[in-house]
Amino acid sequence: MAVKSEQVEKNLVKLTFEVSYDKFEEGMNKAYRKNVKKYNIPGFRKGKVPKAVVEKYYTKAVFYDDAINYVLPDAYSAALEEADIDAVARPEIDVEEIKDNEPVVFTALVTTKPEVKLGKYKGIEIEKIEHTVTDADVDKDIEATQKKNARVLSVEDRPVENGDIVVFDFEGFVDGVAFPGGKAEEYELEIGSGSFIPGFEEQMVGVKIGEDAEVNVTFPEDYHAPELAGKAAVFKIKVHEIKAREYPELNDDFASEVSDFDTMEEYRNDVRTRLEKAAEDRTKAETENAIVDKAAEAAEIDIPDAMIEAQIDRMVNDFAQRLSYQGMNMEMYLQYTGSNMEKFREGFKEQAQKQVRVSLVLEEIAKTEGIEANQEELDQKIADLSKQYNMETEKLQELLRPEDLDGLKQEIALTKTIEMLVNKAKIK
Repeated sequence: MAVKSEQVEKNLVKLTFEVSYDKFEEGMNKAYRKNVKKYNIPGFRKGKVPKAVVEKYYTKAVFYDDAINYVLPDAYSAALEEADIDAVARPEIDVEEIKDNEPVVFTALVTTKPEVKLGKYKGIEIEKIEHTVTDADVDKDIEATQKKNARVLSVEDRPVENGDIVVFDFEGFVDGVAFPGGKAEEYELEIGSGSFIPGFEEQMVGVKIGEDAEVNVTFPEDYHAPELAGKAAVFKIKVHEIKAREYPELNDDFASEVSDFDTMEEYRNDVRTRLEKAAEDRTKAETENAIVDKAAEAAEIDIPDAMIEAQIDRMVNDFAQRLSYQGMNMEMYLQYTGSNMEKFREGFKEQAQKQVRVSLVLEEIAKTEGIEANQEELDQKIADLSKQYNMETEKLQELLRPEDLDGLKQEIALTKTIEMLVNKAKIK
C-alpha cells in the first residue's frame, strides 16, 4: 500500500493512502448483493436485476458509499501501522476522485498523541487520607435496612406528620396563573425527603385527609425551568391518603430476616466489617487519586481538542446508556432539565480534560519506567474476567481479539504504575 504522511500542524497529520481498484470492486460487489432487492427497474423482477444493469441505470456511484465503508476500516488501520502513527481521535476522511481500474485514494486528517514532558512523579507528598467507621455509621446502615423492611400502613385518625407518605393532588400558580407541568393528581410524596421545592413539604405537615390547603413557596434561582426560576408560587393541594411506616424491632428476629446471622450482635459485627472494607477501599482510591493528580499536574502537555471531544463523546454515551436503564433518553433529559446538548457537553469538559491528562501521564510514566504486563499477570486478568462473566477461561480467550488483549495489558500496566507512584510517595 502506498502511504504518505505530512505534518499539517502540531499533533495533526495528513495521511494519504490508497486501495486497489480490485479491492474496491469487491466492496461494490458486496454493496450490490446487499441492496439488490431495493432496485426497481422495468423489465426485471425485484431482486433479480443484474449488477451491470443497475450500474447502467443508476451509474456505478450507487455502490460507492457502501464500498467505501467496506474497504476503509482495514485500509485506514493498515495505513496508520505503516506510517507508525498513534491516532487518538476519529479522523476526517475524504475520498479523491474514483476512476475505473485505478486505485482509490483517501486522505485522512489524523490527530496524533501529544508529547508528554513529565514533571516530578516520584516522592510526591500528600496529606494522609483516612476514613474510619464509627458506631453511628453502623447504626445508620442498620436503620436504612430497617427502613427498607418497614410495613406501610394507612393512617386516618391524624393529620400529616414528617416521614409520612402522602397521596395528594396539587396545582401550582404564579401570579394567579397556572403554569405548565405544575399539576398532578394522586401524587405520592414522602414528607421530609426533600424531593419538592424547599419549604413545600414542611407546609404539608398538619394537613388532614380531604382538606384543601395552600402551600406558598419560591422557586430556586437555579431552577431547571428558567421561566419559573426565582418566582413566588402558590400550590393548591388536597390530601387523599396518609401512609406511615411501621418499623420492625431491632432484635435477633430482625437480624435473621435481613442477614445470614442469628443474632443482632453477629449482624452488627458483619455490618461493621463491611463498612470498614468500604472505608478502606475509599481511603485507597482517594490516596491513589491524590498522588496521580499531582503527577498529572506536574506534567507539560498540549492536549489536542479532538482528544477532549472524543473523551466527552464517551462520557455522554455512558450517561445516555445509564438513562436508558431508567426508561429515559437524552432528548427527554435535556427537555426536563431545560438544557441543550451543547451546554450538556460543556459540563463534561473539565472532567474530560483531567481524565485525558491523567491517562497520558500514566502511559508516559509506564513507558519511562518500563512497566509492562507479563504473561502471568495477563493470564490472571483473563481468569478473573472469566469468573466475573461466569465463563470458562478457554472460551473467553477464544473470544478476545488482539486489540482486547492490548487493552488488558495496558490496564494492568497502568495499575502497576499507580502502585509504583503510591509506593514512592511521601504520605504525611
